[in-house]
Amino acid sequence: MTTKQIEVAILGQTYRLACSPETEAALLEAVARVDAEMSKIRTHSNVRGMDRIAVMAALSLASELLKLQASVRHGESFPAEEIRRTMHQMNEQLDTVIGQYGVQ
Repeated sequence: MTTKQIEVAILGQTYRLACSPETEAALLEAVARVDAEMSKIRTHSNVRGMDRIAVMAALSLASELLKLQASVRHGESFPAEEIRRTMHQMNEQLDTVIGQYGVQ
């Protein structure tokens, strides 16, 4: 796997990160999410200092992740009804095709 270096900015500070070309887009999305969370904390709270803002952002994002994991465990995160509807439509289409060819 090849590794490349990319430069990103989080809260105005530049970081050089290593990633594979396949993971670059996901890493850039994560950087944008962290930057947005840290910016929100800096703007809307009395927390000062990059280290404290980073810790608060990490706690906020970890809390969000834990809530998402819990909802996945309970089947709430997936559009279950949409999946059922799509599967039903696919089964109807298969039944139609099978009926056209007289396959039992």
